[in-house]
Amino acid sequence: MRSSAANGARRRLSAGVLYPDVMATYGDRGNVDTVVRRCGWRGITVDVTEVRLGERLDPGTVDLIMIGGGGEERQRLIARDLCAVKGASIREAAAAGAAVLAVGGGYELLGRFCQPERGAELPGVELFDTWTIWPTAVRGDQFSTISGARADRAIGELVVRWRETLLVGFENHGGETYLGPTARPLGEVISGHGNNGDGTEGVIQGSAVGTYLRGPCLPTNPALADFLISAALTHRYGTADLPLLADELEQAAHHAAVLRAYGVAARPARARLRKDAFTPVGIAPARPARSRARSGASR
Repeated sequence: MRSSAANGARRRLSAGVLYPDVMATYGDRGNVDTVVRRCGWRGITVDVTEVRLGERLDPGTVDLIMIGGGGEERQRLIARDLCAVKGASIREAAAAGAAVLAVGGGYELLGRFCQPERGAELPGVELFDTWTIWPTAVRGDQFSTISGARADRAIGELVVRWRETLLVGFENHGGETYLGPTARPLGEVISGHGNNGDGTEGVIQGSAVGTYLRGPCLPTNPALADFLISAALTHRYGTADLPLLADELEQAAHHAAVLRAYGVAARPARARLRKDAFTPVGIAPARPARSRARSGASR
């Protein structure tokens, strides 16, 4: 049974979910549901507002902003609206301490720009000092098999060291994201590809997080979910009293995902994790074979 804080009964948070009808691949709605559920177990109400094309975001009332992923066609559909209609509000809210979670294609568009192989450059919100380049144009019907797609995409399990824990998820992206001098990576890639194969994954700026972790990422990463919730509470109330939850199911799913990334059957009695390196005993971290020319583009 989940515990809740008695003093959290009157607390409320406001979450703005951007383009839920467009940017919501790989179950990204699950990230929203996870925040709502984890807050509810603690007696905190989350008012979720869906913000679609042409609609504005109120930076003065939102405590958490979330945007999911989508391929190039979906990015093209929202990019200019995201910048012109919502961009200033996103930057203002983040600067005031509101939490942000941007995943996949949404992460790419919160940087400076996203450049497909062909066609016009997609403008970015410029919340993050990052930029994304797609070395190869990838259409949804370009590959008939997963193995054919892997040559030009980063596809597979992703494990990232963040603070004192690991984040787990699934990555599937054709773009390579590069971090500028003021950007700080979310974490270190332990297994998988991450931003561009340089050993970094995602970006973190204050309480704003951009990441390629999919799946969705928050159900199996309760520590990251609580980081965002704590930031949202601090933004709203100036403090965050967040009671711990048992999280047996969440940790079991997290554990299974780590083992899966190393190709180990999820049998806790046989597959032991070393506490120091977070690595299944006797198994070396796996890195994808894909290698691309890195870009030092700066605009």
